[in-house]
Amino acid sequence: MRFCLLIMAKSPVPGEVKTRLCPPLSPEEAADVAAASLLDTLSAALDTPGAVPVVALAGVVRREDVRDALAECVVIPQRGDTFASRLVHAHADVARFRMPVLQIGMDTPQVTPSLLESCGEFGEAALGFAADGGWWALGLRDPLRASVLRDVPMSRSDTGARTLEALQGPERLRDDEVRMLPTLSDVDTIEDARLVAGQVPGSRFAATLLGITAVTS
Repeated sequence: MRFCLLIMAKSPVPGEVKTRLCPPLSPEEAADVAAASLLDTLSAALDTPGAVPVVALAGVVRREDVRDALAECVVIPQRGDTFASRLVHAHADVARFRMPVLQIGMDTPQVTPSLLESCGEFGEAALGFAADGGWWALGLRDPLRASVLRDVPMSRSDTGARTLEALQGPERLRDDEVRMLPTLSDVDTIEDARLVAGQVPGSRFAATLLGITAVTS
């Protein structure tokens, strides 16, 4: 089954990404970690069978390696004043592809092509909780269903549960129509980063993190 693999991404600009990694990281180091996470995510997406990678991008890309990777994807601008509205708009923007959508972020560099291919197989919807109570993946056969996210508080410990409730709300999807995906840890804090790096020791993400003195000292 072909599906749109929608990646919500932010340009890795120092001081604007992964600020919760500072300290111990500097803004420049945090941006390097974010860039490595995005590059690993894009690499997995591009190698995923049946996936059409689309990146909803916020910000101006200044790094050549990130620009080169994005050149292999369809890139659309993020729209909206809040993260919830940007999610809703991104799903609406890819509805033109007329295929199911699996949406992820750039904070789970441990994803693999086989995992993403498997997660792209769902009926009406799919949801993958994050270890911190949020979610890392959302699958929708009809991307316009993402409109329910407008009323879901983001970046909270109950965001995952609230998203599931919104999908299964009155006159929406039945319990058996939402496939639950594996739970993953996304990278928000330095503890998260160390945990994820240990899961993918051969990745750009792990190499970048381990190369930073502030982390290893």
